Amino acid sequence: MPLRLSDQEYKAVLALPGPARFEHLVKRIADTEEVWSLRGPDGWVLASDEDRELVPIWPHPRYAEACAVGDWAGTEPAVISLEDWAADWLTDMESDGRGVSVFPTPDGRTVVVDPEEFSAALDAELENYE
Repeated sequence: MPLRLSDQEYKAVLALPGPARFEHLVKRIADTEEVWSLRGPDGWVLASDEDRELVPIWPHPRYAEACAVGDWAGTEPAVISLEDWAADWLTDMESDGRGVSVFPTPDGRTVVVDPEEFSAALDAELENYE
């Protein structure tokens, strides 16, 4: 069950610049041990930039749900455990040449990072929990 998210926090975090949303996402994932993405009848959604496919992720289902429009209409937020994200997803994305679309917003802003960079940031944050 995701943590409750107030309207004030939702709006404030959405308004943050990309690097701050990235930091927020990593901290929230470390804290809740949950990664959120969108999933539909055909599987997980993907985004793309000019070079590769991207896996979009969010720190809370409410942010993901706000992006379930346009090409992603008909999809719903779905949780990925931190254990699965770290052990399987990041490794598979690296071998497949995919990137991470960190915390896309409804207005199309996102931060794109390599799985290795995301993993390093997450590992550094998780050290604070040991």
